[in-house]
Amino acid sequence: MIIEVTVPMLPESVTEATLMTWHKKVGDFVERDENLIDLETDKVVLELPAQQAGVIVEIIEQDGAVVTANQLIAKIDTAATKSEAAPAAAAAPAQASAAAPTASSNAQAGVAMPAAAKLAAEKGVDISNVAGSGRDGRVLKEDVQNAAAPKAAAPAAAAVPAGERIEQRVPMSRLRARVAERLLQSQAENAILTTFNEVNMKPVMDLRNKYKEKFEKEHGVKLGFMSFFVKAAVAALKKFPVVNASVDGNDIVYHGYFDIGIAVGSPRGLVVPILRDADQMSIAEIEKTIADFAVKAKDGKLALEDLTGGTFSITNGGTFGSMMSTPIINPPQSAILGMHATKERAVVENGEIVVRPMMYLALSYDHRIIDGREAVLTLVTIKEALEDPARLILDI
Repeated sequence: MIIEVTVPMLPESVTEATLMTWHKKVGDFVERDENLIDLETDKVVLELPAQQAGVIVEIIEQDGAVVTANQLIAKIDTAATKSEAAPAAAAAPAQASAAAPTASSNAQAGVAMPAAAKLAAEKGVDISNVAGSGRDGRVLKEDVQNAAAPKAAAPAAAAVPAGERIEQRVPMSRLRARVAERLLQSQAENAILTTFNEVNMKPVMDLRNKYKEKFEKEHGVKLGFMSFFVKAAVAALKKFPVVNASVDGNDIVYHGYFDIGIAVGSPRGLVVPILRDADQMSIAEIEKTIADFAVKAKDGKLALEDLTGGTFSITNGGTFGSMMSTPIINPPQSAILGMHATKERAVVENGEIVVRPMMYLALSYDHRIIDGREAVLTLVTIKEALEDPARLILDI
């Protein structure tokens, strides 16, 4: 019996997906629930498992094709057995020959992402010799760039005419295109202003240094700084609910919950997974969830529910050395907190000059519903909580 392999129903608000790389070719036997291909959307990467065991007899849409929900992409013969897989491959239709080079070229080093394969072809890089750093050993564009870099510095490069101006055109990934779209939307639809303050990080750093070993031993996760910022932000949002609100037409929607988005870098670009009901989470639960998000983002395993929603976001440019920035609001939210690098600076305390580890904070907000007073006091509340962490425990 021949069954059709179709694109599954896509997540809400997602209309198209891109076929990344087939894990099977025509003539291969597949087990039930074995992953056939990954589909990249503008939010997450979805796996498409086989509904029944059998032999693939036809692949209709190849790697890189843009597809929609319910679109036919392959066919499986469920009556064929594993022992019949090899003969099926020999008698496969013409498209099998077209698909085979892609499969064989990636056999040694994992499959290649479409952008990576395109770049490899442009730079003359043998993809089979490139070690993939992506999920399941997939070769990413960055891997190809790294592999090509030494060639550019090799003596053979001297043959390139001096002063030649080289350009490279690489299509945006779906995620990058979606991020670009949302950022433009945010700037076009929100009246964005940013207010700044600075915080003395010594109290939090002292607390962390005192308890970090006991904390890790007790909870099995390292004690970082982000959990303190999440707790401080929630405390501020409780005092100024409009900063946790959003705009819907002519209405202001006040959220009676605190879903905090944490900006995380990934091989596919910036993603913002959500801490649900952050006000009900302990410091340990926050740290564990953020650590889990980081692993999922690196491996490309963030699910749609991890990225959907959010009432307020926090982004930490300080991990890359940023001293000051004006973060862009993540719509439909109305505010975002920007953290930056902690640096020792001379400050005045009680009339004396002392050295303290200081961090600049930035709060970008939608001035349509948030006045300067609420924005400034929100940031002051966050500052005060961090400079006196006991406030977070005593809820004052």
